[in-house]
Amino acid sequence: MLTGEIRSQIDQIWNAFWTGGISNPLEVIEQITYLLFLKRLDEQEIAEELKANREKKPMAKRFFPEGKDSKKRSYQDFRWNRFKNMEAREMYTLVSEHVFPWLRTVGGTGSTYAKHMEGARFTIPTAALLAKVVDMIDKVPMEDRDTKGDLYEYMLSKIASAGQNGQFRTPRHIIRLMVEMVQPTPNDVVCDPACGTCGFLVAVGESLREHHTEVLTNKKLHDHFHNNLFHGFDFDNTMLRIGSMNMLLHGVENPDITYRDSLAQDHAGEEEKYTLVLANPPFAGSLDYESCAKDLQQVVKTKKTELLFLALFLRLLKPGGRAAVIVPDGVLFGSSNAHKSLRRMLVEEQKLDAVISLPGGVFKPYAGVSTAILLFTKTNSGGTDQVWFYDMEEDGWSLDDKRTALLPEDKLGVAPKTALTTDEHAKNNLPDILARWQQRDDSERKRPRTAQSFCVPKADLVSKGYDLSLNRYKEVVHEEIAHRPPKEILADLARLEVEIQQGMRELEGMLG
Repeated sequence: MLTGEIRSQIDQIWNAFWTGGISNPLEVIEQITYLLFLKRLDEQEIAEELKANREKKPMAKRFFPEGKDSKKRSYQDFRWNRFKNMEAREMYTLVSEHVFPWLRTVGGTGSTYAKHMEGARFTIPTAALLAKVVDMIDKVPMEDRDTKGDLYEYMLSKIASAGQNGQFRTPRHIIRLMVEMVQPTPNDVVCDPACGTCGFLVAVGESLREHHTEVLTNKKLHDHFHNNLFHGFDFDNTMLRIGSMNMLLHGVENPDITYRDSLAQDHAGEEEKYTLVLANPPFAGSLDYESCAKDLQQVVKTKKTELLFLALFLRLLKPGGRAAVIVPDGVLFGSSNAHKSLRRMLVEEQKLDAVISLPGGVFKPYAGVSTAILLFTKTNSGGTDQVWFYDMEEDGWSLDDKRTALLPEDKLGVAPKTALTTDEHAKNNLPDILARWQQRDDSERKRPRTAQSFCVPKADLVSKGYDLSLNRYKEVVHEEIAHRPPKEILADLARLEVEIQQGMRELEGMLG
């Protein structure tokens, strides 16, 4: 958890960029990412130097090479601890003319982070701003992994609050809910085919550290965690850089964060590769048939991106693999052949586990579209028995453009530190969702359809044409209205008429 002091430091860095002439929040994050990467490289170099001194051996690995660049500047000057102490103008010349051209070449070192630096652009406009930002970043305590991760998440939250670029960011409490529902294991192989800032992958990593500490102590699991567990695709290079840095600062050394147009490329190398898919892909509307991967068209013949992504998830998952994904409501009840075909496939050929209806404002301020979370397991042999529905009404934040917290911090999220009262549950449904989900095969089967959650047998879904919208099955409680006998009502009307006539006579007497 970030302290108020660290938040204040980050706010000051952010404000320095804005007053210095960089107002695009994505560009601010990108420039900070480059500087954090340079700081990280220097930290790794220092660790290697200490190890070499301790073992009295030459350095096994150098991040900053010996010698000089083509402009006769020592590579050792490119280190954070060297240039942070330089005079502002000298620092600016070094970073803009030497460090960044070199940064674009470090991809050859093979790390995930290095390969995404190939397109690095230095856009900080003045020496004074660079010196100010370097000094501020240097003062932020970043020794602790939790602090590093929280710090970067806090900066990413500023993208969402800025509006236009917020589509890259799913609310972290919604991500955490989805991750806790699928319960990742240390042996999973996880994929987000539209990873953005890697929020889902980060949350999986944090969940594993919390619930499966063996990933830190068992050598085989530790290696799998750092090198094979996490996979993310995106076709925006800025997002790849930001997402990679987010993973690094959350303590994942070498995730597979790759440039890929998930809907356009063939998936021969990715088919049935993953045990868990978590995603909130962008739903842009339609694609041309020609630009869409042919193997996805074999699953469902459509141009609709929301349906193509569902087809993609089914392609990527191994049999037995599970998914928790966000879809627009149209997927649940759309009447086209493609909509019906895909829903029938989920119910009849796979195992549809749950549909959670999200409140309309959960993605504000940048989108007001109604959405739902689908949870399903790939079986290729059916298995749908009862589908669990939950009507999420509140997620702990106001559903307007401001998205302000409705409860104190210790009562927000999936696992609040303080138990919620009934009134507080009405403002934060997330803990209740997780608790009821764990009872979906037991007490939830007995709930009436007037409740906030209930189960629907497969036969009912089939009879309704595989419609998955919650309102198709939810029953409304009608209040009992007591009807009075007609004679009583007529007697009351007669008395009222007498009282009105008497009042009129009294009024005439007074005016008389």
